[in-house]
Formats: sequence, C-alpha cells, structure tokens
Amino acid sequence: MNHQTDNGNKWSLLISEAKRFGRFLLSEMKPKGKVVTPFNVFAAAVLATAAVLLVIRFTQGLASTTNLSQDFPWGIWIGFDVITGVAFAGGAYVITFMVYILRLEKYHPIVRITVLNGFLAYVFYAGALLFDLGRPWKVINPIIGNSFGVSSVMFLVAWHFMLYMIAEFIEFSPAIAEWLGWKRIRKFLGGLTLGAVIFGITLSTLHQSGLGALFLMAKSKIHPLWYSEFIPILFFVSSIFAGLSMVIVEGSISHRVFKRQITLQHHIDHEDIVVGLARICAGTMYVYFFLKVLVFIHGQQWNYINTPMGWWFLVEVVGFVLIPVRLFTQAVQFRNLSLIRVAAVLTLIGIVVNRLNVSIIAFKWYAVERYIPSWMELEITLGVIVAEILVLRWVVNRMPILREPPDWALQRPEAIRKTGFVVKEGEEKQWATINM
Repeated sequence: MNHQTDNGNKWSLLISEAKRFGRFLLSEMKPKGKVVTPFNVFAAAVLATAAVLLVIRFTQGLASTTNLSQDFPWGIWIGFDVITGVAFAGGAYVITFMVYILRLEKYHPIVRITVLNGFLAYVFYAGALLFDLGRPWKVINPIIGNSFGVSSVMFLVAWHFMLYMIAEFIEFSPAIAEWLGWKRIRKFLGGLTLGAVIFGITLSTLHQSGLGALFLMAKSKIHPLWYSEFIPILFFVSSIFAGLSMVIVEGSISHRVFKRQITLQHHIDHEDIVVGLARICAGTMYVYFFLKVLVFIHGQQWNYINTPMGWWFLVEVVGFVLIPVRLFTQAVQFRNLSLIRVAAVLTLIGIVVNRLNVSIIAFKWYAVERYIPSWMELEITLGVIVAEILVLRWVVNRMPILREPPDWALQRPEAIRKTGFVVKEGEEKQWATINM
C-alpha cells in the first residue's frame, strides 16, 4: 500500500513539474520588449514575402523563382548563403581554439555569442541548400547510404557540415541547460565541451578548405586569375580573418543592442578584445596576401591584368585585402576601434567579392549569356539572414550568452547534486528540483 502511495506521489510530482515547465516555456515565448518596431515590421514583411516565394519554389520548381540553368547550376544561394556564409562563421572555430586550447581567457566573454553565431549560420545556410536542390528530399542520401558518393568532395563537405553542427550544438548546450536550470545535465554537457571543441576545430579546418576543393574540378570554367590548385588553402586562411572580422562587427553591434546584459568586466575588456582580434586579422591577411601574390606569380597570368577581369581582380586584392590589412595594422598600433570596425567591414565585403568571384562572377566568364540572380533569389536570401537575426536575438534575450551564468553553474561540478527546472511566474523565479 505504501509502495503504491509512493508511486502515486512521484507521478503527481512529475506531472506538477511538467506543468510548471510548460508554463515556463510558454512564458519564454512571449516577446521581450516592444513588438512593433521598425526592424520587426521590416522583418515581418521580408519573411512573409520569402515564405510565399518558397511555396512557389517548392510547388512549381526552381525555374519559377530563379535564373539558374544547366550552364549555371549554382547561383546566389550557393555562392553567398553557403560558400560566403560558412567563411563568415569561421570565427567560432578560431575563438574556441584560442579559449579552450590556447587558454587565452581574455576572449572567454565572447566565446558563447561566437559559437551561437556560428551554429545558427550553419543551420540556416546549410538549410538554404534545400532551396537550391532540384530534388531536396535526396539530401539525406549521404547519411542513409543511398548513392554515398564517397569519392566526391561534396560527400565529405556534407558530413563535415552535419558533424560540425552537432559539435557546435554540444559546445553551446551548457547555456541551454543553464537557461532551463538543469544542473546535473549542465555538469554532463560541460564535460563534453573540450572534446566537442577539438572535434569541431578539426572538422571546420577540413570543410573550410573542402569548399574550395569543390572548384578544383572546374579548372576550365573558372577564370585563370581565380583558379589555382591552392584554392583550398586560400579558402581556409581567408576563413580565419573573415570569421574574426564578423566577430568584430557583430560584437560591436551586440555591445550596443545588448549592453544591459553585458557584464562590467566585459565592458572593461571590450577594447582589448577587439584590438586583439584585429591583430590576428592583420597577421592572417598578410599571409593571405602573400599567398595570393605567390599564386599569381607562379601561374604567370600577367597577360590577364590589362583586361576587365584583371582590373576587377586588382580591385579585390588591393581594395579588399591590401587596404584593410593596412587599416588593421594602423588601428592596432593606435588602438583605434572605429578604424578597426571600418577595416572589418571592408574585409567582409572582400570575402563576399572573392567567394562570388570564384563561384559566380569568374565562373564561365566567357559565356555570352551570364547568370544574374532574380529578385526572388535575393529576397529569399535576405529572408534567411533576417530569420537568423531574429533567432539570435530571441536566444540572447533569454539564455546566459552575454551575461554571467547562474551562480550554481559557476560552482565546482562535485557540488552539484540535483537538476532543477527554472519556472518563471511574473517577475519571480521559482525553483523546483527533482532527482534525475
């Protein structure tokens, strides 16, 4: 009889906690702050339009919304959303390497927001691949073993993407556990972080260069000024300063938008962090510029310089590599944050130009009819970016990303004994604990 009573009490407790947890999640779905703002109105219009266009795309085929063709099967959804977007997400593997492997604790305050940015970038930009595939339901082929294609670079990139997203989710998961108050699970996930970081860094270096390796099979289709056997190396090196430049730009924006969540120590260290990132950008950009010059001289492509494509090549290398690296160098010397941000923006523009040159602009440059993305392709791309920003804002406003984790998460792991669910009712926080 007592045994049945105990079981009944446990079930009652579990049901009660489930209800509390459900109310907590529902309360977290509510907007934080004003609903009607200029950005929210703009985002709603963009997403509504993109949703309509995606319905048309998936019901009527690619030709209904894109200017893609058999001659130009890869357009802006691949050239920007994937090839460029993955380079922008490179800051995650660089920052985690610096914090968890090199133990540069100065950069620890930005590690979570950087990992979150990287994870969301991969989720949304890899998800954008579905828009570009003629038969999107076959995207699972590399996973289930149907036409594996193990000799294909695409097979490797697909697995790298999938495994890296899992690794980044594990790296970020302690923040989710802290948000939900899951103490015991937080302890377990924290123990996985270092392994996930090492695994993620390995995967990231492989697929950053792997994206460049995709173009090695298109030697006859890419302009000689952009084609090189060293494209994988150039893609990898450029992903370092591209990712860190994105961290600088996004960090500057987050520092203003989420300033109330940022700790006092983070405010104090902000200048040192930005200057340190700029110093790394300058160093890697010098290496990249040296490699570009070396590849150009080795390829003996002097005869292409005095042509329209040659002039455009000089704009990319001089305007968006040499000038930004000079600005980074000067800004670091004088600790000029404004100049660092200008250099970072120019660098990001340069990465966009470079990736689009390789994948679109310099691809079949000799063709009479060129690929120009339709307004619908651009609108859907904008929708992907806006959706990512909205999800990022939702997460940062609720989880300990920029602010300090709860006190119990900072305790020694052996001091944590129970898992708790944080339940918010109005302005109060109630804790309900249950043994797991």
